[in-house]
Formats: sequence, C-alpha cells, structure tokens
Amino acid sequence: MIPDLSDYKWIVPDIVWEIDEYIDLEKIRKALPNSEDLAKLAPDFDKIVESLSLLKDFFTTGHKLVSEVIGASDLLLLLGSPGETAFRATDHGSEGDKHYRKVTDKEKIDQLQEELLHTQLKYQRILERLEKENKELRKLVLQKDDKGIHHRKLKKSLIDMYSEVLDVLSDYDASYNTQDHLPRVVVVGDQSAGKTSVLEMIAQARIFPRGSGEMMTRSPVKVTLSEGPHHVALFKDSSREFDLTKEEDLAALRHEIELRMRKNVKEGCTVSPETISLNVKGPGLQRMVLVDLPGVINTVTSGMAPDTKETIFSISKAYMQNPNAIILCIQDGSVDAERSIVTDLVSQMDPHGRRTIFVLTKVDLAEKNVASPSRIQQIIEGKLFPMKALGYFAVVTGKGNSSESIEAIREYEEEFFENSKLLKTSMLKAHQVTTRNLSLAVSDCFWKMVRESVEQQADSFKATRFNLETEWKNNYPRLRELDRNELFEKAKNEILDEVISLSQVTPKHWEEILQQSLWERVSTHVIENIYLPAAQTMNSGTFNTTVDIKLKQWTDKQLPNKAVEVAWETLQEEFSRFMTEPKGKEHDDIFDKLKEAVKEESIKRHKWNDFAEDSLRVIQHNALEDRSISDKQQWDAAIYFMEEALQARLKDTENTIENMIGPDWKKRWLYWKNRTQEQFVHNETKNELEKMLKCTEEHPAYLASDEITTVRKNLESRGVEVDPSLIKDTWHQVYRRHFLKTALNHCNLCRRGFYYYQRHFVDSELECNDVVLFWRIQRMLAITANTLRQQLTNTEVRRLEKNVKEVLEDFAEDSEKKVQLLTGKRVQLAEDLKKVREIQEKLDAFIEALHQEK
Repeated sequence: MIPDLSDYKWIVPDIVWEIDEYIDLEKIRKALPNSEDLAKLAPDFDKIVESLSLLKDFFTTGHKLVSEVIGASDLLLLLGSPGETAFRATDHGSEGDKHYRKVTDKEKIDQLQEELLHTQLKYQRILERLEKENKELRKLVLQKDDKGIHHRKLKKSLIDMYSEVLDVLSDYDASYNTQDHLPRVVVVGDQSAGKTSVLEMIAQARIFPRGSGEMMTRSPVKVTLSEGPHHVALFKDSSREFDLTKEEDLAALRHEIELRMRKNVKEGCTVSPETISLNVKGPGLQRMVLVDLPGVINTVTSGMAPDTKETIFSISKAYMQNPNAIILCIQDGSVDAERSIVTDLVSQMDPHGRRTIFVLTKVDLAEKNVASPSRIQQIIEGKLFPMKALGYFAVVTGKGNSSESIEAIREYEEEFFENSKLLKTSMLKAHQVTTRNLSLAVSDCFWKMVRESVEQQADSFKATRFNLETEWKNNYPRLRELDRNELFEKAKNEILDEVISLSQVTPKHWEEILQQSLWERVSTHVIENIYLPAAQTMNSGTFNTTVDIKLKQWTDKQLPNKAVEVAWETLQEEFSRFMTEPKGKEHDDIFDKLKEAVKEESIKRHKWNDFAEDSLRVIQHNALEDRSISDKQQWDAAIYFMEEALQARLKDTENTIENMIGPDWKKRWLYWKNRTQEQFVHNETKNELEKMLKCTEEHPAYLASDEITTVRKNLESRGVEVDPSLIKDTWHQVYRRHFLKTALNHCNLCRRGFYYYQRHFVDSELECNDVVLFWRIQRMLAITANTLRQQLTNTEVRRLEKNVKEVLEDFAEDSEKKVQLLTGKRVQLAEDLKKVREIQEKLDAFIEALHQEK
C-alpha cells in the first residue's frame, strides 16, 4: 500500500545520499537516542501488518464484486500514490455507471463503497503520519548539517538558482517581454477568493497582509519556496531573516510587505506592476516559484484610481501570456459561479487548459450553503465553467479567522474532508482535496514544465547574445563594453581628476581673474556714485571728504558682499571650465550630461563661509584708508588704471549719444540711413547744448531752469518743438562726455604730478586727488583679490571637492538618476549585453545542476 517514492528521489538533496562519505556514523550512532526511545517514536508496525492482512482478506473475498462495480482503473486509483494520481480526473465515471446498472443489490453496493472509503481514509492517515515522521528526521539531518557536522561547502539549491534567473530576467525586462518564457506558478483569482490564503497554506506560514474585504495585494509578490532546516523568509534585496515560527517576526514580515507594496504604487494609482521578491525556506516545503497577483475586480470603488480594473487585467494577462506559466486559478466556492470574473480571463489565456490548475476554495461554506451538492461536483469536473484545466482541486483555508494558525487550518481541513459528504458520495476523489495534495501536484507540474522549457530558453538567450555582440563590434569596434555602472565609475574618476586640477590653478591666475571680475562688478558704482559726484565739487578738500564718506558707506554695506559674490562666481566659472572643456581625442561626450548635472548640484550645495564677509570688510576698509603712494611706478599704474576706466566710460557715452541722435552724415550718405523725427530733435538739442558748453567750459553738472528755457526757445525759433525732460536727458549725456574728456586731459597732465604729490601739491596749481582715489581703489582690488584667493585655495576649493564627492556618491546610489544622465544607444547596448550574459551564465549553471540532479 505504501507508494513507490523512487520518482521523487530528486526531492531529497544530494547530501542525504552521500551522507556516509562525510559523517562518522559511529559517532552519530552514539549521539542518537537508544533503541527504546526510538521505538516510542516509530509507528506500531504490528497493527499495520494486522490491518494489511485484514485488507488482503477483504479484497480476496470481494474481488469479483469490486471489479464489477468500479473496474480495474478505479481500483488502481484507490491504491495509487498522491503524486501518481494528482491529475487523474473523473474519466472513469461513465464506466462506473455502466457497472452500477448491472448490479441489482444497491444496498450491498453502497455498503461496500462506504467500507472502501473508510479503508482508504484510514491508510491515507497512516501515510500522512509516516510522511510527518520522515519530515522530522530530514529536519534533524539538515539541522545537524547546519551546525557543522562536516565541512563540505553546500551548493546553492536548485530552486534558489532558478529564482535568481527569474530575478535577473525581471530586471532585464520589467515589462515581462515575450522573450521570458520560463515557468512560474501564477496565482490568479477574484478579489477575496482566497488565493493568498492558498499561497500561505502552501508556504505553511501566514506571511501576507490581510484585511476585511479590502484590496490587500497591490503589486505582484514572487515567492520562492525551498527546503531548509529552519522556517524563515527573507527579501531578495535584504539580509534580514524573518523567523516564521515567531508571531512577532510574522507581523513584521506582513508589515514590511505592505510597506513595499505601498512604496511600489505610484501617486494616483492603486496597484503597481513592480514585483516584490520573497524567499521562504522550511522543512518539507515543495520547491517552486509562485507569483501572487492582485485580485481581479468587477467594479472600481471609491478611493481607487479610475484605471485600477484595467491595470489589474493588464498585469494578470502579462504574466499568464507566458506559454510556460502554470496558471493556478482560484475560485471562491461560497459564491455563485456566475459571478466569477477570473475564469473567463483564464479561458482566454489558456483555452485548452494545458497549463491551468483549478482550485475551489471555501468548500466547507459551499457544502453548507449550496442547495445542490452536485453543483460542486460539476465545478470540480470542469462542466460548469467555460474553461478547461489540467487538474481540479477542492481546499479549505480556515474558518475565516485571520488569527488561525496554519496547523489549526490544516487540522480543520483534514477533519472536514474526512466527514464530508462530498467524499463519502464519491463526488470528489481523495487526491483532489487538501492543500497538501494541491502543493504536490503544482510542484510536479512546475518542475516538469521547467525541464521541458529551460534549455530552449537558454538557446534563445545565446542567440540574443550573439546578435548583440555582433552589433557592438560593428558599431563600436574600438570601445570596451562598459555598462552604465562602469561608465559612471569612469566618469566619476574623470570628474574627481578635474576637481583636483582646480586646486592646481596658480595664485597669479586666481588673483588676475578675481581682480578683473571684481572691478567689472563695482566699476559702475565707483564712477557714478563716488568719483563723478566728488569730482564735480571743484574743491580739493570737499573732493576728499566726499570720497571718504562714500567709500566708508560703500565698504560697510555693499563691497564685502559683492566681493564674495564675485569670488563664488569665479569659482563656479573655473569649475565649469574644467568640467566642460573638451579633452581632445580622449573626450567622451557620453559623460557631458552627467558632468553638467554634477556641476549644477555641487554648486547648489556649496555655500561660502559665513564669516568671510566680516573679515573682508576690515581688510577692505584698511586698504581704502591708505593714501600713501610709495613710488613713481605705483603712480603711473594708478594713472593707467584711471585712463582705462574713463576711456571705457567715454566709449559707452559716445555709443549712447550716437543711438540718441542717429547716424551722422557719412553713414547717411554711404549706407543710405536716415534719422527718425525723435533722433532729429535729439540732434538739434545736442548741438544747442554743445554751444552752451563751449561758452562755459566749467559749467556745473546740472542745467538751471532759465538755461532750459533758453535752449527750448532757441530750438522753437528754428521750428523744433522740444520737451524740457528731453533737454535734461540730452544734457546728461552731453555733459558726461564733456566731463570725461576733461578728466582724461587732466589725467594726462598728472603723469608728471608725482613730484607735486610728494610735496602735497604745495605751491602748485596741479591737483591730482582723482589719481589718488583710483590708486586707493586699485590697491583695495589687489588686496581683496589676494584675500579671496587665499580663501579659495585654502578652504572653498576643498569644500567644493567634498561636495562633488558627496554628489557622486548620491548619484551612484540612485539608479534612476544614472539612467537619466547616462543615455544613448551605446549605453543601452552595453546594458543589454551585460544582462544577457548574466542570464545566460545563470541559466547554464542551473541547467548543469538540473542534469546532475537527474
């Protein structure tokens, strides 16, 4: 009566068969309990032999009657193993019916069937007890091996190798492309049909979040079941192990799964196609890979995204369209069959039922509530739904209490089917009930499908790899195949080298660009707000007083801040120059976007030292207080600096006047240009104002009201109507040009004024206080540039370098950022090559291990 387990030899790890090579059996024998203790654990074989002899006598006397009633095939079904009869449907029903018609004594037939059923259930329980004892012994062996009885390095389990292949494929092709035809067990069903409970019974732990009627499975969960000494679970991307024998660890695992689901769901969505990968190990678990999908819904309720129904259908179809996927179709037995949505979906994806296993849940409720029990039989026989299946199963997953343990649910399930009329009246076969039989059947089907398809899948990836390598050789013959991470590391080294070269900029270069940039920033203020107002006082004492007051106000309020801004901008410009300038033939434009992003983020994070302005203010104030020019060389440098500044202002003023009055007579004749009416009025006003300046060369900066009236009347006499505000605007530019020309002439006279300066301009009509002002400004610029350069080289460049390193580290951990910044055909081709090679290597290793296990 005990089934032949030779076909299941592959389930047992290699270590069990080779255990005598590595273990000192004599020591183990001494360590094990004595024979009396073991005898207590062993089953009562005397009673088993007695029962077998009684059964033998029973079948000897009733052989003819049994043959007439049920036929030889049904007898084999009754005496066969669960694994052999997992997918035998009720094909013999019609033959049995013919035999029933031949028998006239119905009472004798009913009595015989009941006795046979009781006998079958009795030996089913004996078989379960033996399997349980075998499970405990195997757990003991695995635990002793885990504690280090021998030092043989265990190979990675076959199912773990297969799961890794699926994980890599998932990363390679997130949209579940048809290239991925490796088998999985896809668990689908209507919402609240009990598919998660079925999965928990197979995994032998309450591992999934649960809620009363609400959607709990919001993204696919890939569960890899494998055998191990301890019942634990861990995520693919985490090293933490959850002990499934402890309630607090189970609660933490459920919470973590729920958090990951919510994290996967994007804003505005209810479900997500992103997969959560979970490994569950434990003694006696059937090795397979299952994917729990969100439950199919008929109506979108409040709080859900409008496209939730379509998204769930899309996710389910994407997994089921894999021709090697095993579809575990879960149907709630406690609701009307007409309300099922999932059966239509499954029949569309697998119309012939060659890879579908149908599971009817909540059979206990169905037996109570269904008026006609034959309706359940019709469901199990595949006659009620418009779909075909490889096998049909009925299970019970508890009484509806979420706090029930797996052991309690299993005992309740076995007790229910033992007393169920569905079995007693032969509406269900014994091999079609309980989640234990379902688990064995699904595992058998899964491994059969794996063996049939894995080599074909490996060949397809070999062809893909060859095509990608050929494409790379044709397009990039002189470049290495660097994937995105390798390219990022190369770019990272280049960027860090460029930042280091920033610290090698010479002090002279820093000070030159700082001084020039600072003068460009403050020159307008110096000329317009300090020099011009002071120069128009016509008195040496007043000039110096005005200059000192304005310089003090400027230093206290604006100058330090402007200087720090200039230094910061200069650092940015130099950093950008090093980051973006081409490096000749070695320049790789694939890094340009990444370098630009690193530059912008580093600059955004960098902040200048807050105490820099305070120290700079003191230094600038002291520099501007100094009026002592020590030698002729400094005097000449100040004059040259002043001339350059005034000439630049004069040129700007000339351009403004030219735009105001329009083209002169040469341009009008040579380039056929004309003046507008406004430009004509401005030109006439300018001519009139220049006549006034010729008469009074030392005219003050502002026009008196009677002078404005005189100019306006003179223009009106020539037929030119002009507004007083236009006269003032024109006067400002005309006087400015006149003043700048006068200042330049004066500057030229001061070239020989250093001798008089040393004597404090005593007994001299020449006064060069404006030259001294520009020397003070020039010296302040030089001292400020030197101070800023020291801050740059000693502090800010290093801080910027630190920011760059932090940005690169952040980008290195952000996969999405790397995908955004390192793009292009070359990058994608290298990524595909890397993934295909990795998949092929893992597939080859898995196939080799599969052959060894055979």
